[in-house]
Amino acid sequence: MAALEIRIYGDPILRQKAAAIDPIPEDMEELVEDMFETMQAANGIGLAAPQIGEAISLCVVDVGLIEDGREPEAFINPEILEEYGDDAAMEEGCLSIPGLAEDVTRKEAIRLAYQSLDGKRHELECDGLLARVLQHEIDHLHGILFVDRLGSFKRRLMNKKLRQLFLKK
Repeated sequence: MAALEIRIYGDPILRQKAAAIDPIPEDMEELVEDMFETMQAANGIGLAAPQIGEAISLCVVDVGLIEDGREPEAFINPEILEEYGDDAAMEEGCLSIPGLAEDVTRKEAIRLAYQSLDGKRHELECDGLLARVLQHEIDHLHGILFVDRLGSFKRRLMNKKLRQLFLKK
């Protein structure tokens, strides 16, 4: 296992739509383990494959940080089937946009379809922080960053900081 480089705001891969994984390659488990290590080394709760330079539909979430007794989990080809509940604002940050955070409004709950490493299809209903993290990571798979979900005023305020981050790369 090895921690991988996290791509930073301005890297074009962060704006690409990730490709579906079909079939699931035999070495996928190794990539997933590297992503877990990378996420944990960066003190993250979730990580999408484009953030480590892979434009594939894969994300990992350290579910144990959200629900006691759970292990980190890989979500292959995740798709939000339904968003429901109230809109809720909560501060979000991103490993690809270090040092910046802002309140983002998302639905409180989702129903999700995905595949596990063994290729089996699953559905998951979740709410709260797990739903938020999955929505954030699935956005990455569509080339969407949390700053894209901000209102125009907040985004204008953040643009100067984003430009500085881009110039540091």
